[in-house]
Amino acid sequence: MNNDSLCALVREAENCGCRVVKNADLKKYTTFKIGGTAECVIEIDNREACLKLIPMAHGLGLAYYVFGNGSNIIADDKGIDAVIFHMNGGEIKNDGEMLTCFAGVKLAGLCVYAMEHELGGLEFAYGIPGTVGGAVYMNAGAYGGEIKDVIVSAEAMDVNGNVTVYNTEQMELSYRNSIFENNGSIILSASFKLYNDDKSAVKARMDEIIEKRRSKQPLEYPSAGSTFKRPSGNYASLLIEQCGLKGLSVGGAEVSQKHSGFIINKGNASFDDVMELIDKVKYEVKIQTGYELECEPVIIRSHSEFD
Repeated sequence: MNNDSLCALVREAENCGCRVVKNADLKKYTTFKIGGTAECVIEIDNREACLKLIPMAHGLGLAYYVFGNGSNIIADDKGIDAVIFHMNGGEIKNDGEMLTCFAGVKLAGLCVYAMEHELGGLEFAYGIPGTVGGAVYMNAGAYGGEIKDVIVSAEAMDVNGNVTVYNTEQMELSYRNSIFENNGSIILSASFKLYNDDKSAVKARMDEIIEKRRSKQPLEYPSAGSTFKRPSGNYASLLIEQCGLKGLSVGGAEVSQKHSGFIINKGNASFDDVMELIDKVKYEVKIQTGYELECEPVIIRSHSEFD
């Protein structure tokens, strides 16, 4: 990576009031707690900094990734020669039943904000360990709800800083997919249309959902959530269990015995442990059932090629 270009980007980030962490440990920025070092992490909590810094990095030819909460990422522990823009925090605004927030706002925090303002509709998302930007990017969903059910618009920019506002239809939201995965735009903010409801009723539904998560998912271990997308006409966890793979392990990585749809970091799992286990699961499911499983998390490898 060009040192002069990186120094120029860091100076501009500091001028924007962003926190910069050099030689950053990616274990601290992913929920799987796996990953080596990155050249630096730049923490961003507002759209103005995004509009300046990401196009600048692109113009300087620097390799970079945009992270939210790192809850859907498996990062190589050999490290990556790249800048990480960590969308972290930000402002929430409400206008009656409409909530608008920066992409770095934690999804769980937005759910709590909605509850405190007596707004219902986001309860399904409580406990999803990502940011608003990440949730929109993959149309996150759980317990019968999806982002597409409540979002009305999203603001995104291309790598040159050109901003576009997308309505729900233009976002092309489908199962774990959106137009942003296909066009490479970076989500800046999103607006959600909710409905007025009693605070205690909203809280009760949130409590019920988080209890379901705790009872059914291995939240006590680091992971990237569901490891595989749901194949058409079936469920990844059911196929994995039917193939006798529950509890299968490689090094510190294990197919959770609590929920076979999760590969967990049972203890100091390496990137190679996780990738070998993923390959074994995919192979066995394909051989035994004919289904091809597709990974849900984004896999970031060392010495990756960058656009």
